[in-house]
Amino acid sequence: MIRFSIRRRITFVFIAVMTVVLVVICLINGLFLERYYVDQKLQVMKEAYEEINAAVLKYVDAGESIGDVLDRELSREWELWTSSGVKVAGRNGRENGTKRGENEDGVPSQQPAQIEAVSEEVMEELRNSLVGSIRGYSEMNNIAVVLVDSSSGDMLLSSGRESEFLARKAQQYVLGQGDKDNEILAETDDYTIERNHDARTDASYLESWGYFSDNNTLFFMQMPLSSIRESVVLSNKFTTTVGLIALVAGSILMYFVTRQVTNPILKLAKISERMSNLDFDVAYDDDAKDEIGVLGRSMNELSRKLKVTIDELKEANTQLQHDIEEKIQIDEMRKDFIANVSHELKTPIALIQGYAEGLTEGMAEDEESRNYYCEVISDEAAKMNKMVKQLLTLTALEFGNDAPVLSDFDINELIGDLLNSASILTQQKEARVEFAPEEPLYVRADEFKIEEVLTNYLNNAMNHLDGERVIRIRSRREGDQVRVWVYNTGEHIPEEDIPNLWTKFYKVDKARTRAYGGSGIGLSIVKAIMDVHHQDCGVSNIEGGVEFWFSLEAVRAESGA
Repeated sequence: MIRFSIRRRITFVFIAVMTVVLVVICLINGLFLERYYVDQKLQVMKEAYEEINAAVLKYVDAGESIGDVLDRELSREWELWTSSGVKVAGRNGRENGTKRGENEDGVPSQQPAQIEAVSEEVMEELRNSLVGSIRGYSEMNNIAVVLVDSSSGDMLLSSGRESEFLARKAQQYVLGQGDKDNEILAETDDYTIERNHDARTDASYLESWGYFSDNNTLFFMQMPLSSIRESVVLSNKFTTTVGLIALVAGSILMYFVTRQVTNPILKLAKISERMSNLDFDVAYDDDAKDEIGVLGRSMNELSRKLKVTIDELKEANTQLQHDIEEKIQIDEMRKDFIANVSHELKTPIALIQGYAEGLTEGMAEDEESRNYYCEVISDEAAKMNKMVKQLLTLTALEFGNDAPVLSDFDINELIGDLLNSASILTQQKEARVEFAPEEPLYVRADEFKIEEVLTNYLNNAMNHLDGERVIRIRSRREGDQVRVWVYNTGEHIPEEDIPNLWTKFYKVDKARTRAYGGSGIGLSIVKAIMDVHHQDCGVSNIEGGVEFWFSLEAVRAESGA
């Protein structure tokens, strides 16, 4: 397993981030939640004063007394509710002997839809009144509001609990008899907002007191503050509990989710590792449409192109290596060829030069000597001419400039004719030639070139004849081929020399004496002729001597007749 896997790192990062977030949330709650809570409540207190004071200012500008306005709005509110047609029914559904849904005159009262419409209008009018504004803050923000006429000391309006106590407290604050330990949060020329802890109820409040713009109406507003510290502790506990559950669940989920991501990456890593070892048979087999899928398909294409390119490079390298080896071999062959040709031509040229100089200087005074000198010169020139012709023939065969002309002929008849024409040579070599064909054997080949193969084999046999001095030629059909053997008694060829017999100018006689009269080209011509016929040739040491052979394509007697 990978020590620092992406899956583990992502999971650890997620756990660390979630832990840091939980700690930061708890720290922020502990340090700033209480202040934020108080600031929000303070803003509500300021907004309450501004809105109520705006309503008061409107009536003051109209020349009305706030006490009269409040009396009028409260009376109007009662009238609106009582005139809406809503009666309080008794237990039996009647009030003062009338049926529910009828007035005292027996006229049906307003239907529910009419009552609902009137009630909506009533609510709209009440919300837009001074009393409605005060009641709205009292209901929605839990603010207790007390209004006191500073001239008479009468309480004009009370919204909330302990109105008498709050009215007295407002008067004490105005007279400078408030609690000195209160924390002043905001202070203007019109009002002061303080934070107060009430020892009676062991609770904290925001208290605002001062005068409205008429400079006659004293107000006091009180808003309870929850135990924010306990709320912070509870909030932190709840956040921690929920956060830990989310952390555990999220970590497990993250582990399995990242597994879906890391598994393809691990697969791609193994593929790339095998590709680095030049194994391009691997492929990414996932057809996902995401980035990893695109990467996998790109790696497949890369692998395919690398395989093709490397195969081409290997092939080119192999061909280059082959060309280099062939060039080295050709260079070596050229060096050997030059050396061998030089060696082969050196002796006849020296003889020709020597005997020609002898004739020029008059060393051969009698006719017999002159004839001898001329015969040597002619013989050596003929040998040089023969070697040059052989080299030309071999070169033409090796470079494909002398293609065989195929025909069907009797190989046994060709062997017989060759032995008849070479009978004088065999007699000179004191050779006993054995050849007893049983029946005609027809082959398809170039008759002229096959005659040259037989001539080279026969000359090679006569040059190396020894012992009983027997030359035995035999032929036989083997399947769809005809094989011909040429055997001569004599010494065996060293096994290490057999593979090199078909090389130009190669001689088993390392001293390269002229005892056999051969140039070392004949067997090379045999090999080249058999190659252009796409046939085989060879040699083997057998009891008493050496046997060369070659094979040809056999044909039926009818086709060769």
